[in-house]
Amino acid sequence: MNAPDGAGPGQAVGDEDMKRPSRAEAEAAVQTLIRWAGDDPAREGLLDTPARVVRSFEEFYAGYQLDPTELLSRTFEETDGYDELIVLREIRFESHCEHHMVPIIGCAHIGYLPDKRVIGISKLARVVDAFAKRLQIQEKMTAQIANAIDEVLKPKGVAVVVEASHQCMTTRGVHKSGVGMVTSRMLGVLRDDPTTRREFLSIIGSPNPSGQ
Repeated sequence: MNAPDGAGPGQAVGDEDMKRPSRAEAEAAVQTLIRWAGDDPAREGLLDTPARVVRSFEEFYAGYQLDPTELLSRTFEETDGYDELIVLREIRFESHCEHHMVPIIGCAHIGYLPDKRVIGISKLARVVDAFAKRLQIQEKMTAQIANAIDEVLKPKGVAVVVEASHQCMTTRGVHKSGVGMVTSRMLGVLRDDPTTRREFLSIIGSPNPSGQ
């Protein structure tokens, strides 16, 4: 990934005032962390670690290079009048907690009720990656996915449910394994119409969070 200095990992889309450090500076920072952890970055097993870490960061945080609006911009109107829910289930993602920079691993379920236009299903998965591959909290990511689909596609309603495990909770701190977090964002008829919301939740196999 060859992004310009002004638009790299660690910089949100549109934040043009933050200068991206050079690769050498990033690798030097990793060396500092290795020394801080108590090891010697000059020993054989760690010589290439700073470069590997920087390359992995390019993959982990590739979402900063993706524009969700652009991903959603190509829509199709030839639907032969289709006007029922469209649901994409179990979109696996890997993200990183913005508080501890450790993995958040889970899946997203997306549904929308089209209003004349539909989007290719691969684009929905790419939108999840665009937001997941950033420093995140699950609540914000859930809202960002739903809001982007709603703003660009302008459907009658949107629903996003995200289920994930957080390694900031399982590998540090309280060390509680097997704990999953569920967040949801409902817009339009999927928020206001209990019948449509129940249909979506039934399709993805989740209970109705409102109890209706």
